[in-house]
Amino acid sequence: MIIDFEGEPARPYSERRLKRSPLRDVAGIIRSFHYASYSTILDERFNIHRIEDNLQDWAEVWFHHMSRFYLHGYLEQVKNEHFIPDGEGDFKIMLDTYLLEKAVYELNYELNNRPDWVLIPLRGIKSILNTYTHD
Repeated sequence: MIIDFEGEPARPYSERRLKRSPLRDVAGIIRSFHYASYSTILDERFNIHRIEDNLQDWAEVWFHHMSRFYLHGYLEQVKNEHFIPDGEGDFKIMLDTYLLEKAVYELNYELNNRPDWVLIPLRGIKSILNTYTHD
């Protein structure tokens, strides 16, 4: 089942209607994969009060694989289009910027509505930031 195509409900309708880069929508779909990977684990109807580390690991593996499959297919379809940056580094920065923006929005939403779910956007933010830190 596919749900929640209304955009970001905390943003005004006029802002949600603005034309933006298609990569912003790509980032939204990728973030949705993260939610899909955790939704059953965190759904209180299934009485899993404590998330098992093993389930978190599998959720992350599923998320990363689905995101890669989706992104590969998307890029295959839109290659040579003007809205895709030419350089791989430029593309990564642009996509990561949209992913980070979406994850920060999600964090605010979860803090206000579903505090038990803040794990999802926090993991997303951490993953993005870790790609830019050098030890």
